[in-house]
Formats: sequence, C-alpha cells, structure tokens
Amino acid sequence: MITLTQLALFLPAAFLVAMTPGANNLLAFTNGSRAGLVPAAKALTGRMAAFAVMIILVALGLDALLRTSELAFQILKWIGVAYLIYLGVRMWRADPEEAIPEARALARREFLTAMGNPKAYLLFTAFLPQFTQGTEAIAPQLLSLGAIYLAVEALAAIIWAGGGALLGARALTVARRRWLNRGAGGVLMVAAGGLAVTERR
Repeated sequence: MITLTQLALFLPAAFLVAMTPGANNLLAFTNGSRAGLVPAAKALTGRMAAFAVMIILVALGLDALLRTSELAFQILKWIGVAYLIYLGVRMWRADPEEAIPEARALARREFLTAMGNPKAYLLFTAFLPQFTQGTEAIAPQLLSLGAIYLAVEALAAIIWAGGGALLGARALTVARRRWLNRGAGGVLMVAAGGLAVTERR
C-alpha cells in the first residue's frame, strides 16, 4: 500500500523526471507539431506500453540482467543507437509536405524508441526503489509506483505534444517545418551518440 507520505515525495520527483527533454519527449513534440494534439496523444500509447513492460521487469527483478550482464547491456544499447540514428536520418530527410503518418505508426516509433534505450531501464531501477518502504513487500510497491508514474509520464508527454501542436498551428511554414524536421533529426542523432558512450553502472 502506497502511503500519502510516499506520494507527496514521489509525485513532484516523478513529474520532473517525466518532463526532462529526451528522445521520446522530442518525438511527442514533433508529432504534435506535425499531426496535432489528438494523434500525438494517441501515439503515446506506444511509450506507455514500453514503460509498462520496463516497470514489470523491474518489479520482477529481471532488471538485474542489465545491471550485471555487460553483454545484455551492450546488445540493447547498440540496438537503441541504431534505431535512434535511423529515426534521426528519416526525420532529417523528411519532406515537410509529405503525408502525416497514422497514429499507429507514430505509436510504433514511440514504443521502439523507449524500448531501445537501456537508460530508461536503469532509470526505473534507480528511481522507483528510492520511494519504497523497506517494511513492505517491494514488488507490489514498485508496480503501484510504476502505475502512478505512467500517469505522470502521460501528462508530461501531452504537455510536450501540446506545445508542438501549438507551435505547428501558429508558426510553422513549410520552410520552418523543414528546419524543425532537421532539428529533431539532429537531436535524435546526438542522443544516439550520447547513448553510444553510455556505460553500465
């Protein structure tokens, strides 16, 4: 059972973590600017599904594999690097006037971007346990905190998507949309570089 004290400590910290700029929040912003708020919000189901899988793995203790196996960490890391580069190049080269992908395709991007990032696994491993109580069973607490975090993450992602939608509706000409695509693609490739030099700790 999660106490009010745990919630009072967890919610502000979770919101700050969820609002941090990163590959998935950048995707939400870009999706919002191109497709609008509703399709971008629907696409967030991909990210929520990926994070739910991670939280369950952490609760089951399977995250220990990433913390103890250098091989498993490196395999996941380089898959993530390759996908971020692929996505970054696609965004960089995207035609600003091309048809907007369906929400399902956007959700798939969100899912794969999250699942391919070992930092997200390690974040849940290091973050959620800080708010558990040692006198209670850990796994139920992790699942409860994880479910709450998903709600906070969804709120933060909608804020990012809403910012993109507002910008897209008011300020994006074709030329500016092209530069947004290139900026987003460049940031994703930089994120790939940052992930490539990440070491297991």
